[in-house]
Amino acid sequence: MSEGKTRRKYTIFPFGPQHPVLPEPIQLRFMVDEEKIVDVGVNMGYIHRGIERACELNDYQRNVYLCERICGICNFMHALCYCMALEKLVDVEVPERAQYLRVIWAELNRLESHLLWLGLLADAMGFESLFMQFWREREIVMDLQERTGGNRVIISTCTIGGVRRDIPDPLAERLKESMLELRRRMDKLAPVILKDSAFKKRTIGRGILSYDDALKLGAVGPTARGSGVAKDVRLEGYQAYKYLKFEPVVEKDGDVYARTVVRFYEVYQSIDLILEALKSMPKGKIAVKPEKWPEGEAVARVEQPRGELFYYVKGNGTNKLERVKIRTPTLANIPPLLAMLPGYEVADIPVIVLSIDPCIACTERIIHIKKDGGS
Repeated sequence: MSEGKTRRKYTIFPFGPQHPVLPEPIQLRFMVDEEKIVDVGVNMGYIHRGIERACELNDYQRNVYLCERICGICNFMHALCYCMALEKLVDVEVPERAQYLRVIWAELNRLESHLLWLGLLADAMGFESLFMQFWREREIVMDLQERTGGNRVIISTCTIGGVRRDIPDPLAERLKESMLELRRRMDKLAPVILKDSAFKKRTIGRGILSYDDALKLGAVGPTARGSGVAKDVRLEGYQAYKYLKFEPVVEKDGDVYARTVVRFYEVYQSIDLILEALKSMPKGKIAVKPEKWPEGEAVARVEQPRGELFYYVKGNGTNKLERVKIRTPTLANIPPLLAMLPGYEVADIPVIVLSIDPCIACTERIIHIKKDGGS
């Protein structure tokens, strides 16, 4: 490649699709000048799961279980978003208690995801003890999911019209105690994230995404909020969020450290939302049974741990849907990721890539994407 009259030689090397820091199959192709990243491209399409097509072949009620399996970490979020879309088609109003229960399980999913990610980031930088401590605290959340939903990972508590399980008072008290204990443990880990010089050196000033680029490239979730964009679907007040006090966590520097701090403080925010939901949750029934087949078109949006999750559904008055279309937040955050990387060192690649919290199995759950980017 030429640069003016001087001919320069660049090295092109692949990062992935198998890499110890990025355990899901996506390939980034880096053009580097010695250790400096000059350009980056992306190869996707290593996974084909056919879930959207399967949603058109199944009974619409059974699709709740299928959508949960798009992502194990945020399985309740997928079930919730699908159910919210279907509830518009079958004219069902979810009972208020069920709305609070949905918020509780959604925030448990967010806690599980953020604690997992904080541990992975620590591991990528060689902070092995910090990695194990974050995953130890995550076990509190996993145990609560098992106690309230019957399973540590996929809890299957959401259904069209409400939820399948209730949280009785003794279990609600146990949930409250566990949240208070998790907050105390996070306080002990805070100095490493907020004050440790080695941690800051690896993250501050790395992978900068400006406010303008975050808007222009469509960044969502903590990736956008780390660049000063106060974008959070929960602000629209779906389910019981409209009854709870909520302000998005926003940092303005736009680097890896800012995105880390956003997720760290969102752990505290999720704890507070769960405690407030437990305190404010009314008595009453937890589900309403649909009385007609889904007909028409509807969309639903929720704030997944990585950002906005979008579902489009189309019904034709039968028990099978004509179309289900899903857009996960990682797809929206890949263009911002490609903009973050040029100009930094090869050694910065793992930390910058991890900073968007990529979930490739979620992103590629439908069709095969050709190597040239087409579908």
